[in-house]
Amino acid sequence: MIEFLILFVVLPAAFYFGKFRVPALPVLWIVASYCVWVLSRNGRLSEVALVPAGLAGQVPSILAVFLPFAALVTCFVYRYAPDALFRLVRDHPSRWALMMLAYSLFSVYPQGIIYRAFFFDRYRGLFPSTTVTILMSALAFAYMHIVFRNWKAVVLTGFGGILFALRYAHTGSLFASSLEHALYGCWLFTVGLGNWFYYRAPVSVPELAFSLEARHPLSATFADRPRRK
Repeated sequence: MIEFLILFVVLPAAFYFGKFRVPALPVLWIVASYCVWVLSRNGRLSEVALVPAGLAGQVPSILAVFLPFAALVTCFVYRYAPDALFRLVRDHPSRWALMMLAYSLFSVYPQGIIYRAFFFDRYRGLFPSTTVTILMSALAFAYMHIVFRNWKAVVLTGFGGILFALRYAHTGSLFASSLEHALYGCWLFTVGLGNWFYYRAPVSVPELAFSLEARHPLSATFADRPRRK
């Protein structure tokens, strides 16, 4: 229980309330490394293998939810911030491609290790049912996003956390749940909502996966985008 509180309650709160002069990603990697170490000690290292096992038959159900979401978000940005729509892709395609790869490998995958593989293996016995484990995983995942100091990130990741935890509980595949996570995250950055998921440290330290779009001079905050008449 102490470990749970430190990793999933105290650490995000420390970033939210504290004045850390370090980027969030290295801390994410350290926590993920600890989770891998714990799983390896328990003979569960296979849980973090990024192989397509468990993906078979999942693609249609993944796309059935993702495609309507992508269409809805695209229409939202087109209506309220048309200048932001696909700007990074249009103006800096190589930067966008690098960001998608970096985000998937260095942000999505570690989060999958922590909030799916480790969480389910370590704390399944702490909760009375798989349903409660799924909900607690999603809650912890959403709560972690308070580091962005942005309620929209917390709300979106709450729904996403349920979806990704459900996928993991159903398949036992970190690859399948991480692929789904990457689809949603990459689309939000691609469509122009990257600033909602950008950790602003007290000192300007570039963040590999979270800040490539947000730090570019063409990427103003969403609130600053002109509305379409």
